[in-house]
Amino acid sequence: MSKKHAIGTIVAAGLILSLSLFFWIRSSQKNIAAGENAGTLPVPADSIPVSEPPVALVPVLHDIPVAAYFAFMDSVVARYDSIVPYVLTEHLIVRANPWIIDTLENTDYYRRIALGRFVYDQKTEVVLKAGDSLRLPGPQTAAALLAAMAATRLDINIPAYRLRIVEGDSILYSFPVRVGKNQQKFLAMAGRVVDLRTLTGTGEIIRINRYPVFYDPVTGDIFKYTKRDDRNYTLMPQIPWLEPAINGQRYGQMIHPTTNPATLGKPASNGCIGTREADAWRIYYYAPVGTPVVVRYDLTEINAPGDTLRYKDIYQYQKKSKKSGKQASLAFPFPSKPNACWCLP
Repeated sequence: MSKKHAIGTIVAAGLILSLSLFFWIRSSQKNIAAGENAGTLPVPADSIPVSEPPVALVPVLHDIPVAAYFAFMDSVVARYDSIVPYVLTEHLIVRANPWIIDTLENTDYYRRIALGRFVYDQKTEVVLKAGDSLRLPGPQTAAALLAAMAATRLDINIPAYRLRIVEGDSILYSFPVRVGKNQQKFLAMAGRVVDLRTLTGTGEIIRINRYPVFYDPVTGDIFKYTKRDDRNYTLMPQIPWLEPAINGQRYGQMIHPTTNPATLGKPASNGCIGTREADAWRIYYYAPVGTPVVVRYDLTEINAPGDTLRYKDIYQYQKKSKKSGKQASLAFPFPSKPNACWCLP
């Protein structure tokens, strides 16, 4: 073999090795990707049957606004649960009719403003229209949806300001969030000074509140109005929030929407994990009671292309751990009122 051919062979082998290493890294990547755009991310082909006929079609006889939406869904479950070959739930119905989530997302105040419409009371927005019908899934479709729901978890990385809905090894959605402030503050509802940093740990969704009541955490007073980022005032929207138990404890650290999305990507809450209004609806329907939750504090992540992403140490844990040899502990007491949320909008 000539020297020229030998060099060519070595170069070719090097290129092949580099490409092989690149694809191996991509295929073996186990870290949760970070910095994604909010919304749908590439996922494997859906295994839910598309040709199976529904068990029944439930007619909508008149317009159903947000204020009456949950009562209507409860009535559908109560009426049809005994005639379907599975346990019927609101979540299963909506996952079988994904257009409902799209409609609920579009009641978001800021989406309406972008379309030139000011909405003072979100509860009057129509979700289901007269003439619509809800598909109650066939048994195979229901089984596939239930399996997908059982394989779903929420992954929250505090310094990345990200909440991800993960099914198996696939990220379905990635949303920006706000997290707790790096400070301590006296809260009347707690009756003492509270560490506002968001708690880390593992747990699960243990409760859902579809009718939340909002309290000013400093004074303990109920508030019904909110000042939006555009300085307009509206009534508080009716959007469910989720309560996770973290490390087996109830800390009052909720997952709920904020009416001020300008605070997303910042440590701006009293410990809760805040989302956009639209995103909160999708999270609600992808995270029923029992859904696993991980809240972590990872300053580096590796995204899908293999890039290392580094985040600011917003709680200064690195600095404190060097002094004490361990991460600072967090504490956030559970509110005395179970339907209360003590984060400001």
